[in-house]
Amino acid sequence: MGVILKPLVTEKLTKLGDKFNRYGFRVQKDANKLQIKQAVETMYNVTVVEVNTMIVPSKKRSRYTKSGVITGKRPAYKKAIVTVKKGEEIDFFSNI
Repeated sequence: MGVILKPLVTEKLTKLGDKFNRYGFRVQKDANKLQIKQAVETMYNVTVVEVNTMIVPSKKRSRYTKSGVITGKRPAYKKAIVTVKKGEEIDFFSNI
């Protein structure tokens, strides 16, 4: 399995992509910035200028059902925000 797990397509990241050529990806927890840069450059044929990473903490969730409250948590994951060279862009929906 590769370093990049999936692209993140949210409203905030879409605006960042339109204005500042920044795109978000969910990546493996043990991946470093150089591995992420190489993976994005080979997968999307773009030049990566900068990579910022962050670990998103886990969140507790609960819901109410007939049998009572069910609690659980969403797992923590690592997110990478990649800045692409000016004039280039990544189109996530080109192969649909």
